[in-house]
Amino acid sequence: MQMMLNSTLAPYLILGAYFDAKQLKYLLFMIVLCMYILIIGSNVLLSGVIGFNRSLHEPMYVFLCVLCANQLFGSTSLFPFLLLQILSDVHTVSVPFCFLQVYCIHTYLSIEFFNLTIMSYDRYLAICHPLQYHSLMTVRKVVALIVAEWVTSFLGVSIFTSMSFSLHRCRNVIDKVFCNNYSIVQLTCSDTTSNNIYGLVSTVVGTVCPVIFILYTYMKILKVCYYGSKQTQQKAVSTCTPHLASIINFFFGVCFDILQSRFNTNYIPNIVKIFLSLYFLMCQPLFNPVMYGLNLSKIQQAWKKLFSVRRR
Repeated sequence: MQMMLNSTLAPYLILGAYFDAKQLKYLLFMIVLCMYILIIGSNVLLSGVIGFNRSLHEPMYVFLCVLCANQLFGSTSLFPFLLLQILSDVHTVSVPFCFLQVYCIHTYLSIEFFNLTIMSYDRYLAICHPLQYHSLMTVRKVVALIVAEWVTSFLGVSIFTSMSFSLHRCRNVIDKVFCNNYSIVQLTCSDTTSNNIYGLVSTVVGTVCPVIFILYTYMKILKVCYYGSKQTQQKAVSTCTPHLASIINFFFGVCFDILQSRFNTNYIPNIVKIFLSLYFLMCQPLFNPVMYGLNLSKIQQAWKKLFSVRRR
């Protein structure tokens, strides 16, 4: 009973997934730092190109800017903390900061999913209803969708974060390199029925429903492309390919983390488990600017225009 009480009142949590990398920690630090700089640079650059080119002031590119902003938010929730932990010999984190990280990372996940869903809706309107597109996707509607996804995500994550914070913990070791809600709930020795119910509801609303809607929009897009003209098919391929690749990349990254959290993965090397748990936070923010920057023709033209001006 005394040990349980001490664990509950412990002002810190131990991150048990870190291992002694000895002198390699400096190499790991430089790799992670370079990746963080690339993420910041690529997302800021892509947002800047869209912001300074009036030809790109369209709903699709506005949603892409929101995607970049969210990726900067998500990566900043992880990378500075990860860099400090790599150089540290003691891998502990205060309870309030751990919950702050939980809040930020899960908010990033929620916004990413909602924004990718909104982008699929935008592509559906542009390809399946091209003549009514500008009347259906107005400036007011774009703003309303962006505000709705951010407010819904912040409020939804606030509820389950506060529910987890109120639980009594009887352990304080997390088998992760960062804090997430499921790992913290696993430390508790109190009833978590309400948390599980809310987690199930939020999963359905925040993941299952968006996935069903995305599948529906792409089925409609494929149907239009099958019976449509060659120009319609080219438009669909050029604008939907980076979006579809982004959805698949993000979905599998999240699935990797969920599967290794729920199932026994002791047979997997520790470094592989760490990489898979970080994939959706490290690779997605770098993957999107590259995919969209290299595949969308209007952005390619903006790149060429920007570099031609610099050469002069």
